[in-house]
Amino acid sequence: MELANRIAERLGVELGKTEVYQESNGETHVQIKDSVRGKDVYIIQTMSSNVNQCLMELCVMAYGCVTSSARSVCGVLPYLPYSKQCKMRKRGSIVCKLIASLLCRAGLTHLITMDLHQKEIQGFFNIPVDNLRASPFLLQYIQEEIPDYRNAVIVAKSPASAKRAQSLAERLRLCIAVIHGDSETDLLDGRHSPPAVRNAGAIPQIPLCIPKEKPPISVVGDVEGRIAIIVDDIIDDAVGFVAAAEMLRERGAGPIIAMATHAILSADAPRILQDSAISQVIVTNTIPHWSQKRQCSKIKTVDVTLILCEAVRRIHCRESMSFLFHNIGADD
Repeated sequence: MELANRIAERLGVELGKTEVYQESNGETHVQIKDSVRGKDVYIIQTMSSNVNQCLMELCVMAYGCVTSSARSVCGVLPYLPYSKQCKMRKRGSIVCKLIASLLCRAGLTHLITMDLHQKEIQGFFNIPVDNLRASPFLLQYIQEEIPDYRNAVIVAKSPASAKRAQSLAERLRLCIAVIHGDSETDLLDGRHSPPAVRNAGAIPQIPLCIPKEKPPISVVGDVEGRIAIIVDDIIDDAVGFVAAAEMLRERGAGPIIAMATHAILSADAPRILQDSAISQVIVTNTIPHWSQKRQCSKIKTVDVTLILCEAVRRIHCRESMSFLFHNIGADD
């Protein structure tokens, strides 16, 4: 409720009255106490540790607003769950596409989110999606709260996050470093079972792809004697961040700072971070993490309520959203 209360307070409105609880058999029950007939409804849902329950609450509430004759239903999901499952792996499925279809079928007419794991996820929805950016707030924190940030280097903990690191580095006029090597694990795609054939000799020989052989793990870039800021969009189990911090410390970097938009911090992540070489963990409040902060004193929270409020206000007033994407390119 904290993020919703902050947004309502900034907008000068009161939160709608609802009742949400779980039945004894685990079913989700939602009751909307206020009339929504002919109104624009904005449902703010942050994801807790029970992601599936939060998703079901959102879907039931959105459908309840539709059946109660709401004019429009906009979902405000600062963090979109299942966003990491946006690619086909073996005989799996693109779960993020399923979630998008579920939200659309539940009745959402618009979606506000922040720093999607892949920007292409917006194409999974058949409703307008505004993918806001937390980078202006994180950049402001670096400039105001990190002494001598001009002596810092932005570090991508894997080549996959290099584009995000490059974007921050260019805005801060800093250098970039990338950690690359065999510590990364590729999830193999494709179907490994050979087709059942009776006459194998009749099938032409199809050339197979040569397996990858990665070099030993290394740091590409100069980090010695510099502040290292490791960036990514999500920090979950924190293992990757801690491993990157250990390598940077061996290369003479310090202090080492971890920075991410979404602080999932599942399992023992707070304890792992507390005992690691990382001196600060900078995250936003897209996901509630007060219990994790009690376990790890290194966590610093950056408030992104302001941009969420402005997005809601502009959508409600039918104003252009382009101001919120000022100086943000297609590759950012």
